[in-house]
This record gives sequence, C-alpha cells and structure tokens, in this order.
Amino acid sequence: MNIDLDGILNSQRLAISRALSFVENSDVLDMVLTDALFQHLGQAYRIGVTGPPGAGKSSLVDRIIAFWRGQDKRVAVISVDPTSPFTGGAILGDRVRMGRHYSDRGVFIRSMATRGSHGGLALRTQDAADIFDAAGFDIIIYETVGVGQVELDVANAADTTLVVLVPESGDDIQAMKAGLMEIADLFVINKADRQGANQALAQIRSMLEMRETEADIWSPQVVKTSALQAEGIPELMELLLSHQDFLQQQGLMRQNFKDRILSKIKSHIEENVLQQFWTPEKQALLLQTLDSGDFNSWVPGEIVDNLLKT
Repeated sequence: MNIDLDGILNSQRLAISRALSFVENSDVLDMVLTDALFQHLGQAYRIGVTGPPGAGKSSLVDRIIAFWRGQDKRVAVISVDPTSPFTGGAILGDRVRMGRHYSDRGVFIRSMATRGSHGGLALRTQDAADIFDAAGFDIIIYETVGVGQVELDVANAADTTLVVLVPESGDDIQAMKAGLMEIADLFVINKADRQGANQALAQIRSMLEMRETEADIWSPQVVKTSALQAEGIPELMELLLSHQDFLQQQGLMRQNFKDRILSKIKSHIEENVLQQFWTPEKQALLLQTLDSGDFNSWVPGEIVDNLLKT
C-alpha cells in the first residue's frame, strides 16, 4: 500500500489526495488502511445531505461549509456524483457551486463517482471519510445524488442525515416511504421562496406527528431555507447543533462509530467468504449442473447443498 500515513495524519493535502485516489480506484476491498488509521478515527462529526436532484443540495452544503468555517472548524466534503457514461469518473457540475471554498486550506472537497453502486454513496466513501477523519477534519459532509437506496447509505455513513426537498415535492412527500421517514433527522424545505413551501412544511409535520416517539429518541425537525438567498440558514444550523449535542449527550456519536466499523468488518468478511467459495471449479460445477437435464428436473435446494459440500 503506497500511502503516506504520516502525511495524512499531518493533514498534507497531497498525501490525502493520493490516499483518496487509492481508495476510489482500488479493485480490492481490504482493511489495511482502516487498521493503519484506526487509532485516529471517531473524532469527526459526519453529516449526510440527500434529496432529489435539483433540490439545491450543493448550494445548501456551501452555506453549511461557510457556517462551520466561521466556527474555525475544518470541513471535508465528499460529493458523490453520477458516473460519467464516457469516462467512468465523477461529473463535477454541482461542485462549482462550492467553488468559493477551494482556496480555503480548511476545506477539502472531493468528488467521487458512484460507478454503479446501488445507493447514492460511492463505493468506499466510508474509507474516504476515514482518511479525512484521521487527517483532523472536524466536519465531514456527504452530499449524495439522492436516488435509489441513497437514504440507507446516508444513514449508515452519517451521524446526522438531512433530507432536502423543494416546495414542488408535494407528490414525493405523499409517496415518501417509511424508511426515509425513519432515517431523516432533519427535513429541509429548500428554495422556500417558491410557492408551496408552507404546504410542504405542513405535510411533513403532519406525517411526523403520526409517529410515536420516546423521550430519549430524537424527534425529526423541519426547517425552511433558501440557500441562494441565505434565508433560514441560522435556523438550520441551530437544529444541526442541537442534534449534535443530543448525539453526544446520549453517547450515540461513539455508537455510530462502532456501528460503522462493525458494518465494515461484516462487509469484508462477506466479500472474502464469497471470493473463497466461488472457486473456478464450483462455478464450472454450477454451470454443468444447470446445463444438464430438463429445466423441470432441477432442485435448487439440492444444488445449493451440493455446492456447499463440495
């Protein structure tokens, strides 16, 4: 592994960039990087920002960065973009909205391509976030494409999850599945200067009021913003800080870190077991079995048992 660990720990931008490229381009999942950085992880506050395309997520992230920088916090952004069909890389269109921060040495913005991953988070974004964590960044923001199973990806990666909607999202709100309602910590009605913002706000609040909540469980909040006009940003940041305080008081920041490590361990075990199981001989045996005899004569369970015993 050709990674400058001391450079990462000393927050050298070249070392960080090379490590991120290694993570993004590696074809093999391993725990070498995690092991090397492990003693330096678990300090950063991780925020996930998701929502449908066109909701103004990048503009909102720009405002969030500005707030944290005003608090003298170092901020890293992992902007997960749709994969380019021509190059396989990330399409950087939305990153220009955060362009004013590129000369700020306290901000590091990295685009990563989804490359066919089933959720909005790119493959290995957890490893990328760990690099930023070890490098001493206080805040790590995941900005996602907001499609597919993105909400599950965000929930697993972040301490606080923001779901960004627009006033025109009325039908989307009505069709919102329970899973999204469960993982969102804050709902943000962005572009609230448009017509329908109050109706969208009322719809979400009505849905949230139908849920049963316990005293020690965070109740998701709703806020209206206009990122371009810088309206509602203080209220949003106040809610973010409130949720961060709640997580710390309940010991959930540490628990989230443990859950992320546990998930990574399980993923690596599953991948390694699959790689060891599917030997060329077993793949050939499976194809030979399926090619022999009539389709109706197959007994899938027996095929599985035979492969497991082989």
